[in-house]
Amino acid sequence: MAEVLTRPRGLVIAAPSSGSGKTTVALGLLAAFRQRGLAVQPFKTGPDYLDTGHHGRAAGRPSFNLDTWAMPETVVGQIVASAGKNADLCIAEGVMGLFDGAGDQGLSGRGSTADLAALLGWPVVLVLDVSGQTETAAALALGCARYRSDVRVAGVILNQVASERHEALIRPAFESIGTPVFGALRRADAIRLPERHLGLVQADEHADYMQRIAQLAALVEASLDLDAIRAAAGEAGISTRGTWGMRPPGQRIAVAHDAAFSFTYAHLFEGWRAAGAEIVFFSPLNDEAPPGDIDAVWLPGGYPELHAGKITAASRFIAGLKLLAERSVPIHGECGGYMVLGRGLEDADGTRHAMVGLLPAETSFRTRKLHLGYRRATLRSDCLLGRKGAQIYGHEFHYATLLSDDGEPLLELADASRARVAAGSRVGSATGSFFHLLSASDA
Repeated sequence: MAEVLTRPRGLVIAAPSSGSGKTTVALGLLAAFRQRGLAVQPFKTGPDYLDTGHHGRAAGRPSFNLDTWAMPETVVGQIVASAGKNADLCIAEGVMGLFDGAGDQGLSGRGSTADLAALLGWPVVLVLDVSGQTETAAALALGCARYRSDVRVAGVILNQVASERHEALIRPAFESIGTPVFGALRRADAIRLPERHLGLVQADEHADYMQRIAQLAALVEASLDLDAIRAAAGEAGISTRGTWGMRPPGQRIAVAHDAAFSFTYAHLFEGWRAAGAEIVFFSPLNDEAPPGDIDAVWLPGGYPELHAGKITAASRFIAGLKLLAERSVPIHGECGGYMVLGRGLEDADGTRHAMVGLLPAETSFRTRKLHLGYRRATLRSDCLLGRKGAQIYGHEFHYATLLSDDGEPLLELADASRARVAAGSRVGSATGSFFHLLSASDA
């Protein structure tokens, strides 16, 4: 494939730390620019699959993950170039603090927001939570601006400003260091989105979601200099050689999709479609079975622990999966999907719910323990994810506990410290693990 250079204009919304308001600002900007009639393409730094759902509702177009630890540079380029080619402006929300990433180097970096900004060449808009601060906020911004020469801070947005007087005490310090202030957002609990154990409650679960987004857009329109923010965007020169990150596991792929199976990555699906595959969605919570004429079944992660009783009662869904397994159709479960393919799932109250039973896994949500971080995985045999010995990149993010699984291990996992452990299981054509796939090393 010939190398192509595209130059979508974009910005990276970052902060010195988590909890500073990146998501609130990003959603407000997406919605406000959209109301102005712009096509705004959202992206999310890192493997977060909840924020992208919120981005998509606010922007009116799918949000894509960009991960410099788990994705080769060519995959990042392919995603940005394809998704951003018809956009007036791209907005990439950062992750954690601006320079925070994995302990070791991945395919294109450590996974930090700064790595992505440097790779794309997009300027950073720094969101500062100025609660309890005045002049120190400028010192913090100056340190971020000078820490890496390949990352440019275009300006700041002041968040959690208490009053006009508070803002007046903060602004002079930014004038002295020559850093533009694009505006200030007052404390407003009404625009906060509720959270649960894995992050923000999913956008589709809010009956009044678009009303909330409209309120946020109005606040951003009134409080920030949108013209200056748009003018600060920079062009990216991105190589688009390569693929989207993983070859499709079949020509026709059935993907579970509903409130219990929603942790998906848009770039994987777009990559499968670009390679000529067809994706057919079905809902286990509505007791829908995957079609009988498909080549592979993909059960994403989600919240099966919140819907365990309904999944147990989904007889058509369970029977359909078992029938496909008898025909040796590849069936794979990621995280929550892995739990559903297992024998049983214990919910938060300690009640055990029988699951599909294609894998010998017993999992529990009664005693919650956080498992979080990047993972390199080496396949121990040929399967839906690739050939034996192939290295794939992704992460784990769950609170569930594996009680037992005596199936044939599917993967050998290595975390950021390179500690290795066998994980997941395989029985016949059914496979599963807590690992979420982002890309393959041969992409």
